[in-house]
Amino acid sequence: MENFEKVEKLREKTGVSYEEAKKVLEQTNYDMLDAIIELEKQGKVIEPKEGSYTTGANQDMEYIKKFELAQRQYEKDCNRSNVKEGFRNIAEFFRLIFRKSLDIYFNINRNGKKIASVPVLVLALLVLGFFWVTVPLIIIGLFFGVSYNFTGADKVVADMNNVCDKAAQTAETIKNEFKKDDEQN
Repeated sequence: MENFEKVEKLREKTGVSYEEAKKVLEQTNYDMLDAIIELEKQGKVIEPKEGSYTTGANQDMEYIKKFELAQRQYEKDCNRSNVKEGFRNIAEFFRLIFRKSLDIYFNINRNGKKIASVPVLVLALLVLGFFWVTVPLIIIGLFFGVSYNFTGADKVVADMNNVCDKAAQTAETIKNEFKKDDEQN
């Protein structure tokens, strides 16, 4: 900081005239702290009561408080936007699941003919609401020649159809074993 800037800064902080600030700074070899102490000794600046100098600090503290308040508000806004973004992502996920559950159909077939076809959402609601009725009916249907598959444009459909085919094959194998046992007896 140049001498002129030091004079202006001292004048701003203490409220003394330009000439007084320049004179004190010249006496103290442009040392700001010594100049402030000298002005206090001369009675031109009120000495702080708590052992620290605060001339002009009220304005600085006001700026600091405003800055801290703005920083806290910014952090709250960031957290709020992160929470909002999280809720948006969760809502978007459920919207996607809902759309997919309406686009994919659960088909019930017997002897190669489609008996019924319902969206996966309906199947899910039936399983959740009437688990002890729906699941046994699906399993029993496998033993009476009913097969199940899913239709829709999705990789999940192909994977689920493989599972359905394996379940139908397993039911057929068990049914054939029971028939063999009955024939042997």
